[in-house]
Amino acid sequence: MILPVVAYGDPVLRKECKDIDKDYPKLDAFIANMWDTMYNANGVGLAAPQAGRAIRLFTIDANPFAEEGEEDFEFLKDFKRVFINAEIIERRGEEWAFNEGCLTIPDVHEDVFRPETIVMEYYDENWEFHTEEFNGLAARVIQHEYDHIEGILFTDRLSSLKKRLIKGKLTSISKGKVDVDYNMRFPLKKGRQ
Repeated sequence: MILPVVAYGDPVLRKECKDIDKDYPKLDAFIANMWDTMYNANGVGLAAPQAGRAIRLFTIDANPFAEEGEEDFEFLKDFKRVFINAEIIERRGEEWAFNEGCLTIPDVHEDVFRPETIVMEYYDENWEFHTEEFNGLAARVIQHEYDHIEGILFTDRLSSLKKRLIKGKLTSISKGKVDVDYNMRFPLKKGRQ
């Protein structure tokens, strides 16, 4: 089932998400719905807060980067993962810029600096525990989705000047004044329930 993508301005996007356990209700169905939602919106990642739930879960399928024909991204061809209760335990290497966007913040793309390497602990959808190192674009996509479960958006990592330049776009998105080809859930207006 395709879920609405939560738009910028919704409070769930600012919550530090909670760990879950194997008994989380209908987890398999929710993960399947996240994949459907992500693919429907042509995303490479989706975090649970973007689907309206403040839990430590995100999905990534970086294959679209490999399909762009870039030799450097060939290793992402089969990079499809579910991350549950993820924790970044180490960040290292030089920070590098990459133009990021977000399904929650459509039509806004900006260069964001992130470290080139991370080490992460997480559970997969089968509740197998992993400690794994990620580099380059894989580390970038993971850090972007990881920020979501920490209540951080990529726009928070921009300079004060960049934030001022996109403020009008962000306000428009929060008011539902955006044209996208996927279903979105916009913040409730005061007095409406």
